[in-house]
Amino acid sequence: MVVIKEIETRSILTKSNLPVGDYSVNPYVGCTHACKYCYASFMKRFTNHAEPWGEFLDVKHWPEIKNPQKYCGKELFFGSVTDPYNPQEEIYQRTRALLKQLQGSGIKLSIQTKSDLVLRDIDLIKSFPDARVGFSINTLDEAFKDDMDKAVSIERRLAAMRELHDAGIRTTCFISPIFPGITDVSAIIDRVKEQCNLVWLENLNLRDGYKAVIMDYIAEKYPNLLPLYREIYTDGSRLYWETLDRIIRTCAEKSGLEYMWDDDSMEKPFDAPPVIVNFFYHEEIKKSAKKGGKTNA
Repeated sequence: MVVIKEIETRSILTKSNLPVGDYSVNPYVGCTHACKYCYASFMKRFTNHAEPWGEFLDVKHWPEIKNPQKYCGKELFFGSVTDPYNPQEEIYQRTRALLKQLQGSGIKLSIQTKSDLVLRDIDLIKSFPDARVGFSINTLDEAFKDDMDKAVSIERRLAAMRELHDAGIRTTCFISPIFPGITDVSAIIDRVKEQCNLVWLENLNLRDGYKAVIMDYIAEKYPNLLPLYREIYTDGSRLYWETLDRIIRTCAEKSGLEYMWDDDSMEKPFDAPPVIVNFFYHEEIKKSAKKGGKTNA
């Protein structure tokens, strides 16, 4: 059972050092998708919750943004430490409320989710210039997905991505985290290349409390991969990621796709083939999230 409470917050926009946004936006504290690998689980220690990560959700209420036009031209990234389309969004509609507050402001909207509930707001999202919606998809195996999170199926995510793309909204496939020996990056790219504008790649980075959870899972479900995981996550070898980088580069060249490292110059014509951006070892994303930044409203 998820523990839900409503809280008042002074601001909903937080200054960000993320390469994908000037401000981060998180309408909730916690995330009921309960991903086993979630780096945002560090947020739990700031919440006064005894419940495990994934079993609590704080619903934010904030003062109305009186002058949203001051954010004109700035990119707002929805979902740095929560999913803005948690199942509870269907009830509380905090993400929808904020989108309505920001309409006509001229902001650049970027949303990251694992949910097809985002389709509810497709008309709102279309009202923002060059809006972008990303879906986290790190497997095409529904059984593995079910082991890792409580979000909607991969097929539902892919169908939502297709619907948004067909509606003229820029879409991103975030292949993250890539599980060594499990995530078939090439197969995912091949599946999404006709329905997204951008592919982000990020390696699985094990640390903190969930390192043991993932290593125990690998030992139980994929014992043949345990030596590889120990080589990467105990011995610190980067050989797997260097090899995967070469494989993806070759795959991109064969498919006529642009492949780059950690570069945010992504604006291409809507109908251009997707750009693949490699964020391996992209630690500043987590560091920026932990800093919290300066809040503004």
